[in-house]
Amino acid sequence: MWQFAFLLFFVSVCIFAAIMLHDSRTLRSGASFLFMMMCLAVLLFFILSEYAEWLAVHDLVIGILIIMLIMTVGCIMAFPAVLILVFFVEGIRVIRHEGIKPANLLSMLFSLLLCIYLAVWPAIGNLGKNRLGTALYKMISFSAVYVLSLLAMYSLSAVLNLFHLKKKRNADYIVVLGAGIIGDKVTPLLAARIEKGIELLRYNPNAVLIMSGGQGSGEDIPESKAMAAYAASQGVDTEKIIMEQKSVSTQENLRFSRELMNKQKPQIIIVTTAYHVFRALILAKQQGIRCVGFGAKTKWYFTLNAFIREFIGYLCLSWKKHTFVIIIVIGIVLLVNIV
Repeated sequence: MWQFAFLLFFVSVCIFAAIMLHDSRTLRSGASFLFMMMCLAVLLFFILSEYAEWLAVHDLVIGILIIMLIMTVGCIMAFPAVLILVFFVEGIRVIRHEGIKPANLLSMLFSLLLCIYLAVWPAIGNLGKNRLGTALYKMISFSAVYVLSLLAMYSLSAVLNLFHLKKKRNADYIVVLGAGIIGDKVTPLLAARIEKGIELLRYNPNAVLIMSGGQGSGEDIPESKAMAAYAASQGVDTEKIIMEQKSVSTQENLRFSRELMNKQKPQIIIVTTAYHVFRALILAKQQGIRCVGFGAKTKWYFTLNAFIREFIGYLCLSWKKHTFVIIIVIGIVLLVNIV
């Protein structure tokens, strides 16, 4: 039986590798990784079952296999509990550092809602005594599970798109996405993006830095001018900098930056804050821009809160597709209950 499990695991590895090599800017990257982990867990289980006698006298080997199995299954099964704990703790840290604001409550609110769903909602479901109540419970449960599954796939895909084996990509352009500035000065968050772009420029000396960002309310100059000035102060040759000054959103950052490129099929690197990379890559894919994304670091307690906003932004981009899936399943549930 383990031979079949090994074949399944091998196929899952090939699928994951194919997706990552072809285009990782999709939830399929996270889904294929999770499927690969599940196949690995099944393979380890059958190996431990079928070779138990041989493994019994090889303590080191069985120990390694058991640890691998526990880690693999744990990554899958413990995800909800870890999610609740991390978001709750980091939610408290956000409030302590940034104050009580609606945007700063997202992390804690998410953890509380998830805890209520996992601990309280099943008890409510057990109280259902009629068909309508049961059907309503199933519909809400499916919607919640579906959104949580999307979050899991989005999280895994986002993390996978931050890993790169090398920084030297023979890039033609390194696009640094703008963020808010104060007057004519860059913020620490934006400075981290620029510094990441400068770091990548050292590995790709033939590339040009495109500083992308227009002028928003409360800003004395376009963001790209402040970004270019900061890069020049860090020793970057001004001839290696292009300023894109019209954009006021990520979509426009990408579109207007692409218009400034004079190559037909340029090698492009997108640089933004780590939590923002995956959604920026999705937006680039929608515009037909082939690129890879590199993330600049920011404060960890702030990252999770911002990541939820990014996930909500993704749902806004793809709500029609996911709403269609939920409606189809809910329709089937209603039909079954009526019959």
